[in-house]
Amino acid sequence: MTSPPLVALDREALRQHMADGASRMGIATWDLGITCGNDTSVQVDRGEPKQLKARQSTTAMVRVWNGQGLVGITSTNDLSPPGLTAALSGAQQASAFGDAQSPPRLSPQARDPLTPLHHQPRQPALPMQTLLERLLDAERQVLNSHPAISTVPYNGLAQAQRERLYINSAGALRRQSTTTASLWLYPRAEEAGRKPRSAGAVRLAPGVDALDLEGCIAEATERTISHLDYAPIDTGVYTVCFCPEAFLDLLWAFGSMVNAQAVLDGISLSQRNSLGSQVASPLLTVADDARHPRHVAAPEFDGEGTPTRRLPLIERGHLRHFLHSEGTARAFADGSVATGHANMGAKVTLSPQWLDVEGQRGDSSLSCESSSGVVLVDSLSALHAGVKASQGSFSLPFDGWLLSGGERRSIEAATVAGDIRSTLQRIVACEGDPQCTPSGRSPHIWVEGLTITGEA
Repeated sequence: MTSPPLVALDREALRQHMADGASRMGIATWDLGITCGNDTSVQVDRGEPKQLKARQSTTAMVRVWNGQGLVGITSTNDLSPPGLTAALSGAQQASAFGDAQSPPRLSPQARDPLTPLHHQPRQPALPMQTLLERLLDAERQVLNSHPAISTVPYNGLAQAQRERLYINSAGALRRQSTTTASLWLYPRAEEAGRKPRSAGAVRLAPGVDALDLEGCIAEATERTISHLDYAPIDTGVYTVCFCPEAFLDLLWAFGSMVNAQAVLDGISLSQRNSLGSQVASPLLTVADDARHPRHVAAPEFDGEGTPTRRLPLIERGHLRHFLHSEGTARAFADGSVATGHANMGAKVTLSPQWLDVEGQRGDSSLSCESSSGVVLVDSLSALHAGVKASQGSFSLPFDGWLLSGGERRSIEAATVAGDIRSTLQRIVACEGDPQCTPSGRSPHIWVEGLTITGEA
């Protein structure tokens, strides 16, 4: 079984349908965002198929501006002329109830030229049977890797095709097609008289044939096995080394620090005048790079049609830019422009695309291969429950190890707690080359003076 073909998106025909319908209704300003997708995924359980899914979806968002500049929005999955006409009519009616304080406008950058992405070409979808066979083989290799691993309860192999389209009444006409594939493996290991332990790995690629299956299998098994020999840790203040994935998760959890909408709403740690201030150690540099070559299915434009780009957020510890939509850039009235991070919806929202962390080495005596008394955080949990983004505090369970002369001993159960502002200021080293993860890339980040609470 192969994936069904995507809905054919004829840009010119859709634009003409929208223009004709808007003209008949007296609508001068409108835009349309469409996402079509095919998703195929498989899961297995101890050598047997567990769940096989195939789904085709189409979602269109229509916005209409009335004579007072208020905006109405509606969604539809009917791209026929009658369906688009009905969506225009619904949005026009909804515009009477639009936000009168800060209504969005069309992005002035929605017609700017797009810089081509130099990424791998789209990959063909494979039959579901092929996905199933490959995942069954991956599970078999994981189960055979160690006697303590008896199951891989969380696993999956998926592929997706996406078509994105943005059109507006000012002449913008954008389209992008992408393909992605993902593999995730989270084994569970248990020895007699010991608590079960679990860890895992994820891989992304433009297509299933490009996935690093062997690397994912090796990482998932090695990480799980490394946590079998665990011991409790004493509560105290430690120097902590965050693995790349863990540090990126922490940055994402506090994304409101660089979110202009959060600043305007008063729920960010940053203020309008925070740009230029020192928010982190001079060792740290962070950019949001939607177009990075390792960002699978990188977007060429955002939900408002604004082109994406590399945006420096923190340079050597200093805050340089906020993420902006058309509306927030206009509200700041300081020369800011939309940055390509907007999501169209009932309210335009902002979110990072792909974080790129770079850093200077700092204290060269700190090393995962030789340091002692250091906590190495492998992965963080409960990010939604343990983070208070508007206050800056976090208290998060984690999986990791206590280092002793380079030797690692898994920590039984513990939480790491601190304040993101002081955490970023206390970075004392950035070790190794940046490593790529699904959400970005980062080196190992060393922070001094974090509280570790062991299990009572």
